[in-house]
Amino acid sequence: MSLPLFPDWDGNQPAVTEGSAANEEFVAGSPRLRVPQRDQVEMHWASLNEILEADHPARIVWSTVCGLDLGHWLNEIKAVEGHVGRDATDPRLLVALWVYATLDGVGHAREVARLCTKHLAYQWLCGEVTVNYHLLSDFRSRHGEKWDALLTQIVASLLSEDLVSMRCVAQDGMKVRAQAGKSSFRRKEKLEQCLEQARRQVEALKQQADESPDELNKRQRAARERAAADQARRLEQALENCAELQQQREETGKKNAGKVKEARSSTTDPEARVMQFSDGGFRPGYNVQFCTDTATGLIVGVTATNAGNDSAQLPPMLDQVAERYDVKPDQVLVDGGFATVQSIEASELRGTKVYAPPKQTKQQLAEGKDPYARKPGESDAVAGWRARMQDEAAKLLYLLRCQTAEWVNAICRNRGLWQMPVRGKEKCQTVAVLHAITHDLLLGVKLRAAAVLQHS
Repeated sequence: MSLPLFPDWDGNQPAVTEGSAANEEFVAGSPRLRVPQRDQVEMHWASLNEILEADHPARIVWSTVCGLDLGHWLNEIKAVEGHVGRDATDPRLLVALWVYATLDGVGHAREVARLCTKHLAYQWLCGEVTVNYHLLSDFRSRHGEKWDALLTQIVASLLSEDLVSMRCVAQDGMKVRAQAGKSSFRRKEKLEQCLEQARRQVEALKQQADESPDELNKRQRAARERAAADQARRLEQALENCAELQQQREETGKKNAGKVKEARSSTTDPEARVMQFSDGGFRPGYNVQFCTDTATGLIVGVTATNAGNDSAQLPPMLDQVAERYDVKPDQVLVDGGFATVQSIEASELRGTKVYAPPKQTKQQLAEGKDPYARKPGESDAVAGWRARMQDEAAKLLYLLRCQTAEWVNAICRNRGLWQMPVRGKEKCQTVAVLHAITHDLLLGVKLRAAAVLQHS
């Protein structure tokens, strides 16, 4: 005997009329819903190429990176065909991961390594190749000169294709928060005490390893000794930087006849300096300088310094551009912080005319003075700069500074360049160069696509 489909139904259809109790029960019954089933096992037959969208930015990053010459990294790989050795990780993959992470606003190696196992775009870039944060961190930090050469290669290729001229450039600086905290800054006496404690700790760890070798395994002992040695090394560097900074303050105090405060240096990032940021606050940071081509917006020069102001940053940047591409810009647009007598004269000697507003222009005009007139004792270069900035054509040209230099700074801010993810001026320089590479790679794709459309 088969069971009925509805066991509780006796086969009689109840009459349902409007306003009856049966109709009220029918209307007020439990709603039927589609409930998520998250424990259902399914099989999806699709490759990473099929899952990732065809126009995803990760594909653009990979295709552009594959077009670069990474011989600097490839020539160092010792595992070659026909010889023993473990296969090396493709440098194209590591470069692409860091470029895409920078584009995504991610700057920490641990976070990139986590995304490589969780995020589809990073998984697609990896293509089943496993990476860890040690590999990612070492690749970025230990190859600063290779990243620098890569930036030169990208811009030089666009120069050879006549997509960038570099006749007029704009330079601006942006303050980036350092990893060091304010509480890590110590004076000389305290730094010497900390250094003595760190050295005693290193000796104690070595003695413990000799007396009790079974207390910790080999890896744990090595990690502790390495951490103690790194701390002692940073303290030694902090003492050196503290002495250098104290000497600079004393020289400045002699010129200004002011009281000299005792210098301090950070125990965690000795090269960081306390500087004033755009909001008026004082924090440990670095001064990142970008030089941008005004016609295209390409970043052609990068410098990360611990100088608190921009007064001496223009001549070194012009030298960097000339050394990278063997090109001397005809014009450079900077703000008033760069417009010092020394910088203007040095730029004129390099064949570059400076376009910057004279300082306190409104105040001088209010006092009845001409800010564009030659001052007593000024050189021909400075006098020419003043006269040049009086012309309307120069003022119109100077408007390009904001839409190039400030635009580049804003893009880097949007990509997370508010605080350095690393310590030390050299590593911070690499992070700044990586932001420039990311910017130029994507902008180069647009410039080449526009050139193809123009000639088609």
